[in-house]
Amino acid sequence: MLVDELRKAIANYTENGGTGKTAIDQEEAVAVMQEKYEICCGIFHGFDWSDWEDPQRRLALLPVAQSVILGIKDGKKRFIGAVTELSKAFALAVPHDEAIKIRDDVAFFQAVRTALVKFDGVGEKADRTWDMEHAIRQIVSGAIVSDQIIDIFSAAGLKKPDISILSEEFLAEVRGLPQKNVAVELLRKLLNDEIRTRQKKRLVQSRSFERMLEETIHRYKNRAIESVEVIEELINLAKELREADKRGQDLGLTEAELAFYEALEVNDSAVMILGDEVLRKVAHELVDQIRNNATIDWAVKEGVKAKMRVMVKRILTKYRYPPDKQPKAVATILEQAEILCAEISG
Repeated sequence: MLVDELRKAIANYTENGGTGKTAIDQEEAVAVMQEKYEICCGIFHGFDWSDWEDPQRRLALLPVAQSVILGIKDGKKRFIGAVTELSKAFALAVPHDEAIKIRDDVAFFQAVRTALVKFDGVGEKADRTWDMEHAIRQIVSGAIVSDQIIDIFSAAGLKKPDISILSEEFLAEVRGLPQKNVAVELLRKLLNDEIRTRQKKRLVQSRSFERMLEETIHRYKNRAIESVEVIEELINLAKELREADKRGQDLGLTEAELAFYEALEVNDSAVMILGDEVLRKVAHELVDQIRNNATIDWAVKEGVKAKMRVMVKRILTKYRYPPDKQPKAVATILEQAEILCAEISG
């Protein structure tokens, strides 16, 4: 039986102050369930989620519910923890009448939790405590809409965008969302995903945007800027990402060449003196030489890495790259070279 499987799956779940007691009977489970249920209800104090009973209104309710949680200090962390504990106790309490009585509310709490966790970029795989989620949903008997339906975009009332483009139309939709803190989370996830994609191709650019994103979100969490302001900053960051993609075309560089061009620290005043034409030549030659000398095991063999390092230094010196800037540039170029070599060998 499913209940027996759930009992085995959470045999390590303990109560009573962590005394190690693993076998709790159903009545104890019900008591714990009710305690955790009250905590979840308390977090949503004053919020009416009765629309959840209407399948047609569920998706419209989710962004408003998320907004409530995100508007509470540490609300997201507290709520996710409370729902996790509630779900564990609920799994042990069914089919008790008290569990059946609150199953729709449990479904609502789990749906909001799922939507919030999906904002985290790493998805739910990293959340080890949620391994039993699908089994619990079977017990709830269809009271929860599926993961396929609970999509962060549709839940926010938006069409799923072409993330690689972050179009003006989509950004305008996000700007117009009435739930501003949900808009912030949505933009943060999109930008985070976009930056992660760039890490596989363009090291320097991804690090730069990652730093800007972290700084903006940090100021927002510390209440240094309001949600409307952070939305504008994140939208501007999205536009900068989009513009960065056009830079290679403007310079006449391939994507690989652009990655090395950026690794040359072209914004440094001492480096800028060389001019775009010279820096383009350096980037082009770096890519050619690295491609010609790439080996599958270069990243693990010090001799191969040393040879690559000498080659990079020789190219920089040839084009009169500032000597005092070379050590950092060489280190960054070698990191970017590892990415290129992995791509070639892959």
